[in-house]
This record gives sequence, C-alpha cells and structure tokens, in this order.
Amino acid sequence: MRHQTVRTTVRRISWLLLAAALAAPCWAALGDLEASVSSDSAKLKASPRVESRPSFTIHEMQTPAGTVIREFVAASGVVFAVSWRGPLKPDLTLLLGRYFGAYASAPRSPGATRSRLMIDQPDLIVHAGGRVRAFAGIALVPQLLPANVTEEDLR
Repeated sequence: MRHQTVRTTVRRISWLLLAAALAAPCWAALGDLEASVSSDSAKLKASPRVESRPSFTIHEMQTPAGTVIREFVAASGVVFAVSWRGPLKPDLTLLLGRYFGAYASAPRSPGATRSRLMIDQPDLIVHAGGRVRAFAGIALVPQLLPANVTEEDLR
C-alpha cells in the first residue's frame, strides 16, 4: 500500500511539473530560427502582427500584461534582435537565450546608470531602461545584423 502511495505522489508531481513547464511563457531568443517565433503567439494567446522591411521582418506580440515584444528576423530566418516596451520587464533569460550568459557577465558601458542599462560588447548590445510600469529595451547581436541595418532602424 505504501509503495503505491509513493508511486501516485511521484506521478502527480510529474504531471504538475509538466503542466507548469507548458504554461511558462516562451519567446524566440536571439539566434533562434523564425519557426520559433510563430509558436510564441499561441503561447502568449496574442495575435501576432508581422511587418516586412526590405532587409528583415518584425514579429510583434503583446503579452496579457501589456508588454509588447518585437522579434526581428533576418532574411536568413534568424532572430537577430529583440525589443520590449511596457509595464513589466520580460524574462531576459527567455529573450536572450544562449546570449544570456554574455549579458549577465558583461561589464556595463560608460553612461549606464541605475535606471539605464547599457552593454556594448562585440558579441552583444543591450540598451534598456525605464521606471515602474514603463520599461523598454533592445538586445541585438551585431554579427547577425543584416547589411545596412542599424540599431536606429529597429526602433
């Protein structure tokens, strides 16, 4: 009897962990393929808006909390930049993906303050800032940036 109770408890915990993992929001991360962007809108229960530019495509979604996430995809099909603006900061571990380690260990650039984050490294640029209920930022990988596209083109 005791063995069956342990097995039932383990099974319930496994189902709860699986349900929590599936419910967690997930966005395409820097360096991911465009295919991951299309599944994001379903996970966010948001209607994506797609805008084409000559050198890239913008996929925009709004979270239920009101934060707007924009994912910039090069013609090669790779996400080269992500931006956000809204009342809540997004989970940067999800947005930055494999570049989160570089973000976490990068020194802050001159001009960074308590309310303004600036990281300007050869492999990652992150500019973010804001105050309560009004946050904004952009992260991009310079090596993935399409030709003739600047950070200003992503605003």
